[in-house]
Amino acid sequence: MEQQEQQLMKLEGTVEHVIYENADSGYAVFEVDAGGTDVVVAGNVGGVDNGMSVTVYGHMVNHPSYGEQFRAETIEARLPEDRTAILSYLSSGVLPYIGPSTAKKIVAKFGDDTLTIIAETPQRLCELKGITEQKAAVISNEFRRMYGVREVVAWFARYGMTAQQAVTCYRALGPHTVEALTQNPYLLCGEPLQLKFGQVDTIAAALQFETGCRLRVAAGLLYALRHNAGNGHTCLPRDKLLESTSKFLRLPLGDLEAALDELLSSEELRTRTFDGVEYIYLPDLLSAEEDIAARLGQLSTFPTEAPPTLDADIRVLEMAQGFAYAPLQRQAIRLALSSRVMVLTGGPGTGKTTTVNAILSLYEALYDRVALCAPTGRAAKRLSELTNHAASTIHRLLEVDYSSGSVRFIHNEKNLLKYDVIILDEMSMVDVKLFQALLAAARYHCRIIMVGDADQLPSVGPGNILGEILKAGVVPTVRLTDIFRQAQRSLIVQNAHRIVDGQMPQKGGPKDDFFLIESNGLACQKLVCDLVSTRLPKAYGFDPVRDIQVLCPTKVGPTGSVELNRRLQDILNPPAKGKGQIGTAESAKILRLGDKVMQIKNDYDITFERAGAEAGVGAYNGDLGIITAVDVDARSVTVQMDDKKYTYTADQLNELEPAYAVTVHKSQGSEFPAVILPVADVPARLCYRNLLYTGVTRARKLCVLTGTARTEQTMVENVRQNMRYSGLRYLLKDAATPTEEKQEQLSAT
Repeated sequence: MEQQEQQLMKLEGTVEHVIYENADSGYAVFEVDAGGTDVVVAGNVGGVDNGMSVTVYGHMVNHPSYGEQFRAETIEARLPEDRTAILSYLSSGVLPYIGPSTAKKIVAKFGDDTLTIIAETPQRLCELKGITEQKAAVISNEFRRMYGVREVVAWFARYGMTAQQAVTCYRALGPHTVEALTQNPYLLCGEPLQLKFGQVDTIAAALQFETGCRLRVAAGLLYALRHNAGNGHTCLPRDKLLESTSKFLRLPLGDLEAALDELLSSEELRTRTFDGVEYIYLPDLLSAEEDIAARLGQLSTFPTEAPPTLDADIRVLEMAQGFAYAPLQRQAIRLALSSRVMVLTGGPGTGKTTTVNAILSLYEALYDRVALCAPTGRAAKRLSELTNHAASTIHRLLEVDYSSGSVRFIHNEKNLLKYDVIILDEMSMVDVKLFQALLAAARYHCRIIMVGDADQLPSVGPGNILGEILKAGVVPTVRLTDIFRQAQRSLIVQNAHRIVDGQMPQKGGPKDDFFLIESNGLACQKLVCDLVSTRLPKAYGFDPVRDIQVLCPTKVGPTGSVELNRRLQDILNPPAKGKGQIGTAESAKILRLGDKVMQIKNDYDITFERAGAEAGVGAYNGDLGIITAVDVDARSVTVQMDDKKYTYTADQLNELEPAYAVTVHKSQGSEFPAVILPVADVPARLCYRNLLYTGVTRARKLCVLTGTARTEQTMVENVRQNMRYSGLRYLLKDAATPTEEKQEQLSAT
């Protein structure tokens, strides 16, 4: 081994034994014979085989449990070149139909040319007894596939990219991946990798692409729209798109106009005009908004009559529960039973749950099949607890099919759901693509009831469906505004409504369920840790891990989720002898037995077990759990998430993060007995009203704000960050316009 300039070590040798390999991610653990010394190598290397010659760059790591190993950063793999190495390679069973005996015969006949013959003239293998033309073709195809993957891995490594990225890209683009990327490296900005434009620009420059070339300009426009979709916008005004793209491409606007028109002409981008402003869309997001608008517009104008016994049925419900519904609640119940689609919205304490339960009871008397769903697992669990009815995630309702490598749903327009009514809670969290899929899978006559709080943060994905529906004023809607007497005693509820109204929350005190403690910087960090570990458990009996959740406006800084997680993990679950732990990303993140963790991305492929129930598939962004087992040797952990038990293998550990502190965005749809919300050192771009409101309303029994009144006031007063570009309200108004009126408008024109 020798030291390189980049401070990486170089290891050369022959692969002796593959211990573990994940073909999807490219992660592997294997033994290398490096001049008579066996070295264990681990990393995302794109796959290796016994007998292969390798040059690996990385560094040695030493873990107290599983010992010394070479952590690979990049790898250069060469096919075996002499007879002995080729025989070892083929004898390992790396290719179908070739075992040790057949390998000896092939190498004896073709010698050093064996692998060339397998790749280029496989029909010659038929000269050996027992190998048919069909078998020879299968052997050759598998060999060329494996060689193709390694070619892609080598190309990616040349530009500082990982083997996992190479494997992912190969699965999307196929055997011509290198050729396609050499001709247009900007493909890397799109699916499936979605690399940053600057990174791809560097690769393009190395490949001699000019800064003003058509491919770069077109890719820049597409990248700008995708980037803004990641920030929640389904479209951008034409002028804003051109201006922002011009800045980061450092090209004059005139160079972009023609490229944009060309993309519109080829329908790689789409355009719509609303209120005299031209908006540019990615095609899939325009289709999503148009489909949603068409279906909701159709349902909104569908003639429906309320059951003749509705008033009597409502009175029976009131007598059964011993109280009368408030006028707005009664209005919502009547509207739900006399409409095909409806929105029920309102803040905490306004009786949404009571109203939903009444609607649910009346629907179940009329229909056999009523579905309750929510965007996340925790939201679905909470909905089930509040209604005493089974509820599922939207993904589970639609049933994810991930066999193709991309997200598809088993239930769609060709395989409809069997429900007569779908009640969808936490509507503010639903993005346009997911709602499009749900509506496509709903039967023509199915009633859709949307429930949510429009003042909360909008969805993580693109769109602001609930807000746009309310602004359109087309879908029948009831907004509950009266705070019920029991809820009025809660300072959490009172302050949530004050925040929405642009007023500062009341400070509260020890006897209230809400209070603010002034603090800043590192003092605020220490205060949060003391509250979680000592003060709140002692005063209220809360479990510091299961009952208390720290919600941070930001990830960075002393009171950001990253630093608070480190501190709280050390305090609440410190390392101990016999307590297994795994370091990931060069030990920047530790996952330890007993840790509270969060799933940070949707994984539609991971399996789970449930006691007394069938196994299932899928873990979703924002799911919380506890690590119940750690296998240090296999680098895997077991996580219990509610009633589901997941096993995360080495290549899946990047999907988990410690969750003693999480961002407010990640907490959407969840409720916790106690919430601590540090509002100190919050970046200006995150100082806005509905982020603070969402954090406060996650608390069920206690909410503690730590920070400064100045930051709190800035957040209360700032509503500017809530804006998202979307055309849904305009599309919805158009879709709900009666046909006769449209005809009159055309005649007048």
